[in-house]
Amino acid sequence: MSTFGAYFRLVRVGWILVREGVISALPSEGLPPPISLAKSFVGLFARNRAKAIARSDRLAQAVERLGPSYVKIGQFLATRPDVVGVEFANDLSQLQDRMAFFPVAAAKANIEGSLGRPIGELYASFGDPIAAASIAQVHAAEVETSEGRKKVAVKIVRPGVRQRFAHDIEAMYLVAHMQERFLPFSRRLRPVEVTKTLEQTTKVEMDLRLEAAALSEIAENTERDPGFRVPKVDWERTGRDVITMEWIDGTRMSDVEGLRAAGHDLNLLADTLIQSFLRHTLRDGFFHADMHPGNLFVDDSGMIVAVDMGIVGRLGKKERRFLAEILYGFITRDYIRVAEVHFEAGYVPGHHNVESFAQAIRAIGEPIHGQPAETISMGKLLTLLFEVTELFDMATRPELVMLQKTMVVVEGVSRMLNPRFNMWKASEPVVGDWIRNNLGPKRIVTDIQDGLKAAVKLAEAVPEIAAKTEKFHHQLLHMSEHGLRFDAQTADAIGKAEARHNRSARIALWLIALTLLYIAWMVS
Repeated sequence: MSTFGAYFRLVRVGWILVREGVISALPSEGLPPPISLAKSFVGLFARNRAKAIARSDRLAQAVERLGPSYVKIGQFLATRPDVVGVEFANDLSQLQDRMAFFPVAAAKANIEGSLGRPIGELYASFGDPIAAASIAQVHAAEVETSEGRKKVAVKIVRPGVRQRFAHDIEAMYLVAHMQERFLPFSRRLRPVEVTKTLEQTTKVEMDLRLEAAALSEIAENTERDPGFRVPKVDWERTGRDVITMEWIDGTRMSDVEGLRAAGHDLNLLADTLIQSFLRHTLRDGFFHADMHPGNLFVDDSGMIVAVDMGIVGRLGKKERRFLAEILYGFITRDYIRVAEVHFEAGYVPGHHNVESFAQAIRAIGEPIHGQPAETISMGKLLTLLFEVTELFDMATRPELVMLQKTMVVVEGVSRMLNPRFNMWKASEPVVGDWIRNNLGPKRIVTDIQDGLKAAVKLAEAVPEIAAKTEKFHHQLLHMSEHGLRFDAQTADAIGKAEARHNRSARIALWLIALTLLYIAWMVS
């Protein structure tokens, strides 16, 4: 029944996208003739008013009709231009995460259920909602402290959002499996893995304890950083469905005129923002992955304060070295080294030619050196990079794509503050320092230390490995003498899986037939 419901939800999604003119507004370049013809046909069913507005507005209207889950899905896909295309990702990035408020009584019930204490004991006062998004809404409140009453922000998960998302993600999985099955060229993008990433990141975002932990971690990492901080968490009043944090008085970074009127140095803010992001990425391997201007404030002292840490990214040591060597290779025009790093990291399949890949990388890098640094667009570089990696069968790396997308957003905010922002000049102090510390002699010492630690762990595990090897050897001997046999449970599971597959195929055919009848009835 779950698969049956997913098919119906998918039909509903498709019909709304058709009616709002989203399908007809998609680019037709490169589409096979049958798909292009089908696209033209379904365009006949779009509302007349939808045909007169921009594609991004059509998309916004469709998502609004689909509900809160699809706002979050759309925002996630906006971070994956490798999957949906750069132009479509830009349209999705304009989705406004502003939803209707849910009742204060429901918010209070959620808090009391999560923390196990009445509202009166937790807060001295609890106000009406001031902002609402697809997953949660925010209230202003006050708490009693030893220094008197203190204003706080209280973020509460939207009631029923987990159940709604669980149902909607089934349709996404259905699309991903169909894409992998019927569009072989798209398997490089790993649509099922992308959907799993969406499910995981959204589940994390819906557990506000994890957002509180992210705020706490980045606060420790940035304790001594100049010009950047995050709100303090009130752990006593934080649970799965609620997070209480410091109230931020400041100017939104999207309000450029307000920042200028407050006397802030916009050029300095632009430099501080990109340097802070690169410190978090290269030094800590942990970064805020949703740094749009609505999530960034500037307080009275000129400090940048980042809020809403529901979406974060992590990079391991290998990925950080990969990123640094790529940046350094582009700066020094060492395209062979850039290509070699891709192969060493296993990102490009080994059957490709390093020199040919270096030639493609040169096509991206040379334009950087042929124009003023302040005119270089990371968005354009990102587009070229996706085209090149597709040519060389580079598999999708979700952590790198999230990093690249966030870098584009941060660069955009910096350029909004300073139209002549020179990203390379602003980045050099942070990137150069990291390269000197991690790609020079210090790297050798660090690698030796890591190697020794790994050797000690391996030595500790040798007895267990030997025992498992001996057991595996006996099992192989037994199979060679008696053959490979399935137990009753495995055989039963295979039979059920085959039955489900056949049943799903029949259901799909009935759904297609019913959908065609429904469209014919609507037209008549």
